[in-house]
Amino acid sequence: MTRILGLARRYWMVTLTILVGLLGIVLALSGVGWLVQWTFSAYALAVAAWQAVGMVRAMLHREFGLDILAVTAIVATVLVGEYVAALLVVLMLTGGEALEDYANQRAKRELDALLTRSPQVAHHAVGGGYRDIPIGEVKTGDVLLVRPSEIVPVDGTLLSPETTLDESSITGESVPVERVVGDVLLSGAVNGRQAVEIRATKTAGDSQFQQIVVLVEHAAQSKAPVVRLADRYAVPFTVFSLALGALAWWLSGDPVRFAEVLVLATPCPLLIAAPVAFIGGMSRAARNGIIVKSGGVLEQLARAKTAVFDKTGTLTYGAPALTELRPVKPLSPEQLLVAVASAEQYSSHVLAASMIAAARERGLTLHEADSAEEAATNGVVAHFGGSDVVVGKFAFVAEHAPDARRTAIAPGELAIYVAMNGRYAGAVLASDHLRANAKATLDRLGSLGVTRTMMLTGDAHETAEHIAAELGIGRVRAECLPADKVAEVAAITERPVIMVGDGVNDAPVLAAADVGIAMGAKGATAASESADAVILVDDIARTAKAVEFGRDTVRIALQSIWLGIGVSVVLMVIAAFGVIPATAGAIIQELVDLVTILAALRAIGGRLDARAAAVGVTPDAPGALQSPVRRSSSSR
Repeated sequence: MTRILGLARRYWMVTLTILVGLLGIVLALSGVGWLVQWTFSAYALAVAAWQAVGMVRAMLHREFGLDILAVTAIVATVLVGEYVAALLVVLMLTGGEALEDYANQRAKRELDALLTRSPQVAHHAVGGGYRDIPIGEVKTGDVLLVRPSEIVPVDGTLLSPETTLDESSITGESVPVERVVGDVLLSGAVNGRQAVEIRATKTAGDSQFQQIVVLVEHAAQSKAPVVRLADRYAVPFTVFSLALGALAWWLSGDPVRFAEVLVLATPCPLLIAAPVAFIGGMSRAARNGIIVKSGGVLEQLARAKTAVFDKTGTLTYGAPALTELRPVKPLSPEQLLVAVASAEQYSSHVLAASMIAAARERGLTLHEADSAEEAATNGVVAHFGGSDVVVGKFAFVAEHAPDARRTAIAPGELAIYVAMNGRYAGAVLASDHLRANAKATLDRLGSLGVTRTMMLTGDAHETAEHIAAELGIGRVRAECLPADKVAEVAAITERPVIMVGDGVNDAPVLAAADVGIAMGAKGATAASESADAVILVDDIARTAKAVEFGRDTVRIALQSIWLGIGVSVVLMVIAAFGVIPATAGAIIQELVDLVTILAALRAIGGRLDARAAAVGVTPDAPGALQSPVRRSSSSR
């Protein structure tokens, strides 16, 4: 009962219309039926006047919609004495708005779920106990308690021995994951059955879940271009409907025909189908671990012709492992690695973490620099007391050490060059691996109409060409700076262009592409903020999924629009011959609206996802079969 009352208050215009209808029945049964016509007509004209005011305001802003059809239908039915039909048109109009609101709420359920689950407080460890504080007051380094079934409030490191987490709200993966002491816990994950302690590594605003919430809020407020395209159908559809009604009136000599045609000229297929379908498509994407920032992105994805990929961390796993140290004597391998890892502490490049990890695995002690500067995508210069260390690409190191020379590398390796105090000090070799499902993802994109592919990388030509050949990528540009990537994407003629990347250096080109897709699982904040869509799991196959969702959403939106329009036109033509009375026409059109909404709700994709599960691209996993990256001089 409470739910019914809540719906009645939420959709008060529908409630009021129904009450007016019930009042008419009471009046008719009371022997004062003549009041029914006046009651229904007065109420219908009041609603028409209210709608007309909004229509005029929109027209003053050069926005021409479909309200004129509803207003004209109400006025026409009242003037010809079809007062019951007039009330039904009002019910159709107000009910259509209510159905749209309900359908939108249903369609964006997954988006709303993320917003409503946002944690508000954290249990801060203080003096042997815990004190609840607002999540915004959590500082890096704070020790927090996460109770059973609670949401992890901020990104942090697990201090307790182990726990099990449900990360489905942020990754789309329904299988619980196990974490042990020292592992990173992402905010938004749901803790298992035991209370654990974590040490905050980020504030709430910088944490994974809060970033997702910001993206979702932006997505939920968007309006797709295809919806505006549907609005542009308003003028021809209105003209056609009015012309057909006028023709029926002229040929029959009966003004009732005009009203009978217009009650079937509902604008709902245009006004409702597209928004519902696009919100449903964004909801479907969120359920599958992809945050799409606007409905317009889905339309661009549906029409995409070219896909451009970064290499390291996108087509590859982005975690190169040290394979060999080649110092210049009298430097020892350990001394070379200490110098490299100490300098790389001040670099944000993916190779830096690999070098630091390799040094720590060998028990080496790293040095703290007096100062350090990183040249994006090129390398880093660090100063240690009286010693200068330069680490990075060959060309970058050669600028500081004229005696630098390239080193021979085997297939599957990349080289990081080192200079110390203006002299060449050697090279460090590492290897990266292609993602297990990279080729399958590209094949799937091709089957979806994205037939042109390109790779943009800061890596050397040899590696880039080899990877491109192995994956079947048509065009390659190696040794790119961020500005070079932007220029290359801008020069592509086969558009729309999708750009997929993961690092900070990809942020400019992600923003420049028609659709920028960020592999955001590793917390590349700059890339995620610049992108139009963010993949929350470390799985490149979701790129093809995003295109698939875009194509399905646009197809369903257009199918729903034309289904509603087609049925309405057929019914209007039949009504022009006097076959469908105005009252019956209004009832029939209500059913057409309902069918249109149900058709648009297919974009939520429950059945589509179930069918695709058996034939989809194999999920990526670091433990899966990997293909080695063949040849490189540096992947910076």
